Amino acid sequence: MKNSLSGYPLSSWNVTDVGGTYDYCSFTGVRCDGQGLVTDLDLSGLYVSGIVPEGICSYLPNLRVLRLSHNHLNRSSSFLNTIPNCSLLQELNMSSVYLKGTLPDFSPMKSLRVIDMSWNHFTGSFPISIFNLTDLEYLNFNENPELDLWTLPDYVSKLTKLTHMLLMTCMLHGNIPRSIGNLSSLVDLELSGNFLSGEIPKEIGNLSNLRQLELYYNYHLTGSIPEEIGNLKNLTDIDISVSRLTGSIPDSICSLPKLRVLQLYNNSLTGEIPKSLGNSKTLKILSLYDNYLTGELPPNLGSSSPMIALDVSENRLSGPLPAHVCKSGKLLYFLVLQNRFTGSIPETYGSCKTLIRFRVASNRLVGFIPQGVISLPHVSIIDLAYNSLSGPIPNAIGNAWNLSELFMQGNRISGVLPHEISHATNLVKLDLSNNQLSGPIPSEIGRLRKLNLLVLQGNHLDSSIPESLSNLKSLNVLDLSSNLLTGRIPEDLSELLPTSINFSSNRLSGPIPVSLIRGGLVESFSDNPNLCVPPTAGSSDLKFPMCQEPRGKKKLSSIWAILVSVFILVLGGIMFYLRQRMSKNRAVIEQDETLASSFFSYDVKSFHRISFDQREILEALVDKNIVGHGGSGTVYRVELKSGEVVAVKKLWSQSSKDSASEDKMHLNKELKTEVETLGSIRHKNIVLQARGKDSTTTVMAGTYGYLAPEYAYSSKATIKCDVYSFGVVLMELITGKKPVDSCFGENKNIVNWVSTKIDTKEGLIETLDKRLSETSKADMINALRVAIRCTSRTPTIRPTMNEVVQLLIDAAPQGGADMTTKSTIKIKDSIVSDHLTQTRL
Repeated sequence: MKNSLSGYPLSSWNVTDVGGTYDYCSFTGVRCDGQGLVTDLDLSGLYVSGIVPEGICSYLPNLRVLRLSHNHLNRSSSFLNTIPNCSLLQELNMSSVYLKGTLPDFSPMKSLRVIDMSWNHFTGSFPISIFNLTDLEYLNFNENPELDLWTLPDYVSKLTKLTHMLLMTCMLHGNIPRSIGNLSSLVDLELSGNFLSGEIPKEIGNLSNLRQLELYYNYHLTGSIPEEIGNLKNLTDIDISVSRLTGSIPDSICSLPKLRVLQLYNNSLTGEIPKSLGNSKTLKILSLYDNYLTGELPPNLGSSSPMIALDVSENRLSGPLPAHVCKSGKLLYFLVLQNRFTGSIPETYGSCKTLIRFRVASNRLVGFIPQGVISLPHVSIIDLAYNSLSGPIPNAIGNAWNLSELFMQGNRISGVLPHEISHATNLVKLDLSNNQLSGPIPSEIGRLRKLNLLVLQGNHLDSSIPESLSNLKSLNVLDLSSNLLTGRIPEDLSELLPTSINFSSNRLSGPIPVSLIRGGLVESFSDNPNLCVPPTAGSSDLKFPMCQEPRGKKKLSSIWAILVSVFILVLGGIMFYLRQRMSKNRAVIEQDETLASSFFSYDVKSFHRISFDQREILEALVDKNIVGHGGSGTVYRVELKSGEVVAVKKLWSQSSKDSASEDKMHLNKELKTEVETLGSIRHKNIVLQARGKDSTTTVMAGTYGYLAPEYAYSSKATIKCDVYSFGVVLMELITGKKPVDSCFGENKNIVNWVSTKIDTKEGLIETLDKRLSETSKADMINALRVAIRCTSRTPTIRPTMNEVVQLLIDAAPQGGADMTTKSTIKIKDSIVSDHLTQTRL
């Protein structure tokens, strides 16, 4: 082992003593019995690498414990095949070694009590014989998604000593056998992330010692939740989310005396939430979002329990919000979006000092916004959108130092926008659109330097646009449309050039800044009759009148025009004279040379600093490196000797020597457009897979299927066009389909196709690439939601790339954590670790 393994902890293994007097029982990770025989070998978490020798138990016949978890062992090592010879072994832990290969038959290991093979890459058949090891107490094969499909055998009931059965994401399918109810010692049953189907057997109600029941992400589980689960008086955690459960939530479950976590989100449950849940003294997490629940929330919910998270979004719940949900002072998440709640926001919520997320959007709430809620010290998101709230925005908003996103759009908020809002310096998104705000836009808003979205559209704001908005250097979306704004557009705003800007339907006057016109944003100023276009804008097809120049300036311009015209005439005459002097043959030769020079000369544009040898590039232009074909050439992926990877385009040769010169010039023009476009992109990684050979090539740089709709008719590329293209690529990854495919139907692309599928859960599942793991569906759907936002037909609705990155981080699956040591709590836009209280979207 010393010779085949390496790692700092093994430096204490001194096996070089010639006399053989070294004390191996004192080596790191080694333990011996009273007779000096090795019984335990524990190298877990020591970051050891290399190969474990085969036949380990032929050298250590008294070995009882072998722990090799969390190391960097050779993944294809075959030593595991000899492990069944360790007939005295009681504990085998190979977790998080990421081994490959097949699993052996463990049936000879009659003494085995603990086996942990989780977080590996095993293939082939699951070792069903393991269910014959009647002394087994702990069984963990979590996260082995490359195994063949297998089912739990009926004789699983033999494992009467088993306390932990952890079989998450290991390709388990079929029904849960009723005999599972005979595992009377079972404390933890986790079968999540598999392909289980049928109904949950009521015999689970016989597992009297059960504390944790995890069956989530088994999309084909059907039927109702068994009442008998309410018999499990020791049960603390229940998660049967993302399935097809129907019926109501049993009152017996909600009355469990030790219940801490109840998660049944993303099912088709109906009926009311049992009132008995409000009497719980232990409930911490309640996540029931995306069901068809009706009725009211228990009025005393959270008044006696240490609630951490409540998420009942996307249901049909009504009535008032529970007034004492954060009485314990521990609530972090309050999410009740998209329901039918009525009444006002309770004043008591102002004392929820621990709140991080407060989201009550899309309900029927009325009344004023409590001062205490708007000034919560730790809250990062307050979402009150699409209700019927009224009254002013409380001045106390200045105390919300941690607030990053404030959404109040679609209410009846009135009064002025308080200047105290400038003290909420961590604000990133502010949407107060479609309310009844009046008065000026406070100049102090320019202090919100982190702001990237400012939407005040659809109010009665009646001041000029503050010059201080030009201080918002991070701004990506600025919408002040449909107000009563007057005065000129500050010239300094042109320095921002946000990806989306809208000043339409106001009373603005004076010239539109030239840079905003050239940036393709002129349509954002429509319905402002007194705006005009400066003569220097160089556009004649705009829908605004030309600004009148001062008289003296106009006279000077006329003089310059005359002088330039005379100069051009003189120069043209000279050139005509010289051309007449040239011979006919000379003219022909020069014409050919000019064409050749135009077509074959090049200008090096260095997108990124890179060094390579031309021969290295040419040698790599072989078929195996082809990644796509375009309208002007083939694209190759070339890995340089330096380790860097580049994309190389080899241009098509002309089909015939007598091709028309205009065709060549057209190709040259298209290539020039493409190179200039690529050269203007600031990102290291560039998408735009090229067109097929037979497609129509135009001068427009881009590929059908990736192009944003507005680019097709305006030919003006914006950052929002890039976002759209990225969304298409993301859809390709998720669906496994090309942007344009015959399976979508005539004149349809991947975006159209996805949009027709997302109205139902079944349709949504149908869009996902069948080659990817069934257990990844929820994560794929989260990523698909990001792609759908990126490909919105309306550019202003698309997120910025900064937001896309954050959305993808938020949508990322939680990986690497040992599911046996940490219970993860999932809610609609956060995950709270039960022990570590870590949070993410």
